[in-house]
Amino acid sequence: MARKSGTKRQKSNTGSSGEDAIPMDGLDVPNRSKRVRWDVTSDQGEEAVSGPTDSDSVPSEKASAFGRLGCAYYDPATCVVSVLEDSREAGHYDLTKMLVEQSNPRVIITSSKSDDACISVLQDYAEAAGSIFQIRPHREFVPSKGRERVLSLKLLTELEGGVCSSPDTFPETSENGLMGAYNFMQGRKQTSGDPNMKRWNATIRLANFASLESAPLCLSCIGALIDFLTRERAAGELDHDGSEALEIQSIEALVLDKVMHINADALHSLQVFESENHASIHSEKTKEGLSLFGIFNATRTALGRSLLRTWLLRPSLSLEVLEARHTAVECFLLPENTPAIGALQTHLKGITSVPKTMKALKCGKGTANDWQALVKFTYHSSMLCDALSELYRCGNVEVVKKFIGAVDLRSLKEIGNVINKTIDWEESAEVERICIRPHIDEELGNRKHAYCGIDSVLSKVAQQISQSVPAEYATSLNVVYFPQLGFLITVPMLEEWTSGAGINVLEGWSFQERIAFLIPGADMDHHIGDLHSSIVDREIELVQELLEKIVPFHDSIMNICDVCAELDCLLAFAEAARSFNYRRPRMVEGSIMDIVQGRHPLQELVADAFVPNDARLVGGIGFGQSYVPDDAFSVADGLPFNSVVLCTGANACGKSVYLKQVALIQYMAQVICSFVPAESATLGIVDKIFTRIQTKESVSKVQSAFMIDLSQVSLALRNCTSRSLILLDEFGKGTISTDGAGLFCGVVKHLLNRGTDCPMVLAATHFHEVFRKGLLNPDTVPITFLHMQVLFTASNGDLLSTDGLTNPDVVVDSETHSRASVPGERITYLYRVAPGLSYGSHATQCAAMYGLPYRIVARARYVSELLATYELGKLLEEQMSEEELLDLQEAEKVARRFLEWDLTSEEAAHQTESLSPSMAHQEKEAHR
Repeated sequence: MARKSGTKRQKSNTGSSGEDAIPMDGLDVPNRSKRVRWDVTSDQGEEAVSGPTDSDSVPSEKASAFGRLGCAYYDPATCVVSVLEDSREAGHYDLTKMLVEQSNPRVIITSSKSDDACISVLQDYAEAAGSIFQIRPHREFVPSKGRERVLSLKLLTELEGGVCSSPDTFPETSENGLMGAYNFMQGRKQTSGDPNMKRWNATIRLANFASLESAPLCLSCIGALIDFLTRERAAGELDHDGSEALEIQSIEALVLDKVMHINADALHSLQVFESENHASIHSEKTKEGLSLFGIFNATRTALGRSLLRTWLLRPSLSLEVLEARHTAVECFLLPENTPAIGALQTHLKGITSVPKTMKALKCGKGTANDWQALVKFTYHSSMLCDALSELYRCGNVEVVKKFIGAVDLRSLKEIGNVINKTIDWEESAEVERICIRPHIDEELGNRKHAYCGIDSVLSKVAQQISQSVPAEYATSLNVVYFPQLGFLITVPMLEEWTSGAGINVLEGWSFQERIAFLIPGADMDHHIGDLHSSIVDREIELVQELLEKIVPFHDSIMNICDVCAELDCLLAFAEAARSFNYRRPRMVEGSIMDIVQGRHPLQELVADAFVPNDARLVGGIGFGQSYVPDDAFSVADGLPFNSVVLCTGANACGKSVYLKQVALIQYMAQVICSFVPAESATLGIVDKIFTRIQTKESVSKVQSAFMIDLSQVSLALRNCTSRSLILLDEFGKGTISTDGAGLFCGVVKHLLNRGTDCPMVLAATHFHEVFRKGLLNPDTVPITFLHMQVLFTASNGDLLSTDGLTNPDVVVDSETHSRASVPGERITYLYRVAPGLSYGSHATQCAAMYGLPYRIVARARYVSELLATYELGKLLEEQMSEEELLDLQEAEKVARRFLEWDLTSEEAAHQTESLSPSMAHQEKEAHR
């Protein structure tokens, strides 16, 4: 009934509420002992029996490659597939453990190319929980195959209510029979549907459920999951209809209990990460640009940078964790702690990637640099412990407690001393291998002593051998020592040896062909041998003995590395808070946001002057609901509390920046647990963030820009809760204004109709007609209406009006809320939020400011005024000739005279007689 799938390159999880069964697409397998299975076949249909059990379970699959993880999960009780988009996995596989613990899987499926460490994690869980664990062939985990499986689901291929069609009718028969064949194809189309249309529907609707375009691992998991369910269905019901027959009612994003859900679109829209290409076109390297990660990445270690990126991708939902990290940053910002903070940052620089170093050492591939890095780690860790003990008011700082508890100074000192006493750093750097210090091993010392005196030994050997060699055999000889071969004695080649007589070999000697080397049969190799190789072999043995002394401390070292990474991130947060004047937010339970004088953390870095603004939202206030703030809040002090905040204003007035800054302040406080750019902020816990801000178009996508916008909004509506945050920036602008306004108004009202389940919504729009026509009546709907203020000044500098707070001397149309533009007027953006609505976008002023030719701007203003006052006829008159205008004027006179007649009186006939013949004829025609 429930299964979970994935690849690690693919891994898997499954879970549901059941304990006794492994249901597969509605089938129940009898209660039996769960076990780990290492087979590559899944014919479990032979074990299936009829008769339901009391509970259901879920197969799951996970996939991770190059430090990333994907997952898919099927719950047969609800017929819902939950997917986890490709996410970054930590070195300890915390995300994998979190997934399996939350889902409690009955069956876990993973790829044969998964990481061994990840397979071990899944296997350990399966053995402890009694789940079935399968390793499937990697060919089942292919993104293209997974995409095909998804696009074949009825959920996506068939629209709700069926696809309406009215095919033309054709004669059933014809003389040549061709029309009958055509009718056959048409009938087949009506029965099974147009496959091209089905695929198009599926491609369009897939983005409504999950963002899988940039998640190949997740697609791989879905494909493997659907294949698994299809096999089980076929085995249990002898049904070979394929994946189309699977009962999948919905696809949802898999939400973890402990972390916030934020998809790739939201990360891109909020500019959390931003990669910039290298300046050279010949380089494929990238660097971090202006992004949230960039301004916080003041970490000193590779471990800290990796953890910071993980925190950005997986925000925490734990209030205790957030409070602990905020308390640490607050402590690090105290002026009394400045010297200690400097020492901490200095010593963190000396810590390299120790996990990578330990892995190389355990594999026997460690170099002298690796051993030296381990020694530096022990030293700097000890110094970090001393620096942390000097911090002022750090008794309640959790990271300090964790570090001091993790560091055993005695063990670190022991590790550093034993390495320093064993390895000769200078000799190791000279010969480029690990060398052992003298007096560590007596046998090694004797070999090195003999090796160092090898020149004198060779001279003595040469003298002894030369006395036994006849003078006519060799006038000179050399004794050579080759480290890889041993001792060799060479003599010059004589001319007679090259003749047919051959070489006269002395007794006890052997001739080596081609090189004319003669090796004596003496026992020099037996007594001296290959000294160099024996020295290297012995040093390898001693290094291995050294490693065996270090291995027991492996877990302790890894624990210290984890705490160092967390400490590095928190120090980076404190540095950013000090540099950019961030303040500590007050985190509370519930769904609320009260921000005073908030700023955009990125925009303020590039703007000459940034204008801060307030924001207030609370979740769960829809139609029929109300919110009474506690003593800490007062509506009179600022903006009211509502779930929906709708911002209007002129083009380029800063609405989008306002929306983003509110979301980023929440994100910073909760995601990376840092201080925020605001005077003060009271924030609840947000479980999901959805955005409709930026549209990433591509020719590789089937969707148009408007369809992409619809997919983003659809995804938000399907998955949001009362604790979610949704940003809607000019939703509906991709179609005609009436349709766009209707969609925007429908989405807002749908969210308000949810009542207590209404999420927090920040929206910006130019559809002012929804307020004029009473669709969203500002006096009745529970929406906070805001606008961005602008100033209008005349050419002489006199103030004409402020948008939203009209000057009493300026006439404003009560029906259209529009103001007649004044020649030479200028617009000044104040970037300041104020209560109320703005009923104009002032596009022409914006166009003039940004360089559009004056004649175009003037024409646009003229046409806009005519449309606003319903003077459409004047635009039509511009296309007429002079003669047509005269005729129109005459016709207008006749029409006006006619409208003035009182046709019930007897004077009408006399008035007709007094007209000229031509006019009388025209009026008679008009009267008729």
